Amino acid sequence: MNNLINLSLIETITLIKSRKISVKEVIEAYIKQLDDADKYNMVSEKNYDEALDIANKIDAKKNQEFKPLEGIPIAVKDIFCTEGHKTTASSKMLHNFVAPYESTVTKNLKKAGGIVLCKTNMDEFAMGSASDTCFKGEVINPWTDDFSKPLTPGGSSGGSAAVVAASGSCFSLGTDTGGSIRQPASFCGNVGLKPTYGRCSRYGIIAFASSLDQAGPITKNVEDAAYALTHMASWDTKDSTSANVKMPDLLQNIRKGVKGLRVGIPKEYIIDGMSDEIKKLLDHGRTWLKDMGAEIIDISLPHTKVALPCYYIIAPAEASANLARYDGVKFGYRAEGPFNDLNDMYCKTRGEGFGTEVKRRLLIGTYVLSSGYYDAYYIHAQKVRRKIVEDFHSAFKDVDVILSPTAPSDAFILGEKKEDPINMYLNDVFTVPSSLAGLPAISIPAGLSKNNKPLGLQLISDKFTEDTLLKTAFALEEAASFTHKPNLVK
Repeated sequence: MNNLINLSLIETITLIKSRKISVKEVIEAYIKQLDDADKYNMVSEKNYDEALDIANKIDAKKNQEFKPLEGIPIAVKDIFCTEGHKTTASSKMLHNFVAPYESTVTKNLKKAGGIVLCKTNMDEFAMGSASDTCFKGEVINPWTDDFSKPLTPGGSSGGSAAVVAASGSCFSLGTDTGGSIRQPASFCGNVGLKPTYGRCSRYGIIAFASSLDQAGPITKNVEDAAYALTHMASWDTKDSTSANVKMPDLLQNIRKGVKGLRVGIPKEYIIDGMSDEIKKLLDHGRTWLKDMGAEIIDISLPHTKVALPCYYIIAPAEASANLARYDGVKFGYRAEGPFNDLNDMYCKTRGEGFGTEVKRRLLIGTYVLSSGYYDAYYIHAQKVRRKIVEDFHSAFKDVDVILSPTAPSDAFILGEKKEDPINMYLNDVFTVPSSLAGLPAISIPAGLSKNNKPLGLQLISDKFTEDTLLKTAFALEEAASFTHKPNLVK
């Protein structure tokens, strides 16, 4: 049974459909694995009894026509509303909130036969790069060797990435605002896919920054990511930013190689202070793709250097507006009274309910939206964002995909950057530009650092070209041949 947890998503589906394994066996195997890995604090809510009940009902059916994801256990980031279950965004503010409706993405997956096995821990309201701002405690990377020096799984989808790394689910759901799928995937040795903005509905996802948030899968391999995205994505009238663009067949051409493909490498992504091992990894990626017949082209994305400050104006500004609803009136946490007046209740509730990083970003966002600074900061940042979009638009006239590192380092020790937010924000230096432009991007595990920890390569493609992105990613994955797994501490 233990071997079941090592199967890919597509392998598991094939065995279930052929009735060589039961859904109950699959669910039980993953439950045992999650229980064994409980010390990593990856899971925020267990849904085991309901999952087993669904499994038994599926197994009891005779001559059934199997759905695309029939019986597949899925770990869901605790920012997706799942009807009848807690959805907390890892915040004290929502610690007892039970969602009265279902997010469109999880609804799509359930309709396709998927089973929500658990909700995963995360940075509070998805604001973080280390999964160290969680209300229920830090998430520990399964690649940790010494629990006296636990490693971060990345953030904000750290729990989702850690679960897949620990073989605790077939795949997991994350959200990516500035790199929150790709960076954890890189740190945990997974594949992490951020689709084009608008490809997946945001309905039922607790908002951080509405013009940036996008759902995506974290998986064991590229083919699984393609399959998962196919059944996640949909046009949704409940989400005004949802794109009514037909999804191409992501698996049809995924194995056709990259001969003749034009791959761009931006000079601005080779930054000062980048370690030799990251440079070497990028060189490997360049060589692998060239050897497979791709044309390597050096390109320029001149506004890359201002992407991070641009992001950390726009994202907090949107967060300050989105999180204004958490005031202790209609739902969520409310501070203990007595209160002098309504404003006093607001202040005490928000002061107690939000963590330090969330409060920091809300203050930044409120500041840049204030009447005296709106034009100087927020409007200016939006103009810069347009320039970043234009950089990519120009680049994709000459190339089909862009290659870069996913993160500037391997996983660092939890807490070591907590008191230095600027240094923490630099973890997103390679992932933020494509987020600002709304482009699809993917991280593929491609090597090990000198510390024997995973390192990821990132690919970016033009809007709604996930088929090209995944084809390239599959070829890169084959060349890298990353088969390493963490040794879990019992």
